[in-house]
Amino acid sequence: MQKTTCRLALMVTAASLFLTNVPVFASETDNRIESSAKQSYVFKTYLKGDDIKIESKDGVATLTGTVSGEGHKLLAQETVASLPGVASVDNKLVENGEVPAVYTDAWLIAKVKSTLLFHRNLSATETEVLAENGTVTLRGEATSSAQKDLATEYVKDVEGVKALKNEMTVSTAGLKSSEKTIGQKMDAVGESIDDASVTALVKVTLLSHRSTSALNTTVETKDGMVKLGGKARNAAEKDLATKIVVDVPGVKSVFNNMTVEEAKTKETKTKKAAIEGC
Repeated sequence: MQKTTCRLALMVTAASLFLTNVPVFASETDNRIESSAKQSYVFKTYLKGDDIKIESKDGVATLTGTVSGEGHKLLAQETVASLPGVASVDNKLVENGEVPAVYTDAWLIAKVKSTLLFHRNLSATETEVLAENGTVTLRGEATSSAQKDLATEYVKDVEGVKALKNEMTVSTAGLKSSEKTIGQKMDAVGESIDDASVTALVKVTLLSHRSTSALNTTVETKDGMVKLGGKARNAAEKDLATKIVVDVPGVKSVFNNMTVEEAKTKETKTKKAAIEGC
């Protein structure tokens, strides 16, 4: 009888300790989520001008406040969603000022500027973007013909762009140290970009391109090394995803493990033909 009583006492004590520690553990995780988000590279650079409040409860992060545009709202959500311990994100952020209607020229300009901003080899701040009835015009100075051609390739692939006029001039002086692109400046900084920020930048960049926005792509980042998963319709789409991701700030290397549906279809047909021929 005495042994049974002791066992019951021990079980009650253990249970009470467990129940006491659960809220403490959850609280520590939530505090870490909130702190990590505020200290992330994305929040300290791209979103530093926005008024974003983060509150986490049991791994559910709620974002409130205001941001300058749709791209910032999505970037904030993807960054927080990529943090360890986050179960889901409730994005209640509101855009400042008047929100341009989808596919209008104002909306298209913001979309193109955002796309240019997320590529390390382009200088978004030095590029003027104009739009009229879906036709985008780029002006400014490119550091090389290669940079100008890259801007053309990327902007043509932005959703909503019907035509492009690249009127950028190529500098004969080359790229000065004070005129580095945003991505190059990031690379020059000693500290590495946190993995959550890299994952968010990769996801938003893929979504900003027409050729990769519909792809079912998963993104995982470890110490700047990005692993892509999911499906691509063909080898060209898979290669394009790699090319785009390599040019995202903070990405050190890319492992593209996406499966090609076209190749799988051919393989299935070959196997089927072999079986039927038996």
